[in-house]
Amino acid sequence: MGSEVNVRQATRIPLIYEGKASTFCPGCEHGLLLKLIARALVELGVADRAVMVGTVGCSSLGYMVLDTDFVQAPHGRAPAVMAGIKLVEPDSVVFAVQGDGDALSIGLQELIYAASRGTPMTVFMYNNMTFGMTGGQMAPTTIPGMRTTTTPRGRDARSSGGPMDACRILSAVDGPAYLRRAVLAPRPIRVKGRLFYSTREALEAYRIVVNAFRAQLMGGFSFVEFLGSCNVNWRMGIDESKAFVHDVSTKYFPPALCRDLYGLEGKV
Repeated sequence: MGSEVNVRQATRIPLIYEGKASTFCPGCEHGLLLKLIARALVELGVADRAVMVGTVGCSSLGYMVLDTDFVQAPHGRAPAVMAGIKLVEPDSVVFAVQGDGDALSIGLQELIYAASRGTPMTVFMYNNMTFGMTGGQMAPTTIPGMRTTTTPRGRDARSSGGPMDACRILSAVDGPAYLRRAVLAPRPIRVKGRLFYSTREALEAYRIVVNAFRAQLMGGFSFVEFLGSCNVNWRMGIDESKAFVHDVSTKYFPPALCRDLYGLEGKV
C-alpha cells in the first residue's frame, strides 16, 4: 500500500463486502466501519485468514455484510473467544467490533485480560454512549445529563458514576501495542442552505483501521475506540446526531493516540 490514503482507497468496495445489503439503521456508522475493515483486510492481503468474532448488540449484524470466517461469542466474551482462536490458529487475523455496552459492562474483564496479555488481536469499539439494539438504555459511556430510556431525567453521576474511558483504562496495563480513539461520524457541513458531510473522518478512520491490523500482524494487541452516533435512540435527526458527536462526545472522549509501540502512526 502506498504512503497516502486517498478517497478511492477508502471508499472502493472490496469483494468481501460487495453485494451485501446493510441492515443498520439509516445514519448509523456501523456499516461504514465494516466497509473500512473489509477494505483494510483486502489491502493488507489477509482477507482469506480473517476471522470476525461476533458480539451481542448492533455490531453482531456484521456477519450479514462481511464475508469472512465468523464465530459468535456470548455477550461481552469476544476477547476471550478471540484469544482461543488465536491460540489454535496463530496465523489467523482475528478481530471484533464491540459496542461500548458489550465491551465495557459485561465484557470489561475479558477485554482487560486480553489487553494485559497482549494477545495479538484487534478490537474495534463503537462508542455511541448507549445500548443501541435493546432500546437505548444507559451504557457505561453515557455522559452526564444524557437522557436514555433508563435515565429519562439524564444520567446523574452522583448516583451512577461517570462515563468510563476505555482508552484510559487500557492505558493502565502494559500489554497493548496500539491504542487509539477517533471520530467515525462525518461532520455535517452546511453551505448556502445545502447539507454536506465531511470525508475526513472516514479517511482518517481507514488509516487507523489499517494500523490496528498491522499492529496485530506484528504480534501486538490493538484496540481502537470509534466515536459514532445513534440518532434513533438519541432521538435526533441524522445531521444533528453527527454534530453532537463532534461538539459534545469529543469533550468527554477526546480523540488521541494513546499508545503506538511499533511507531505505526505517520507511516500510512
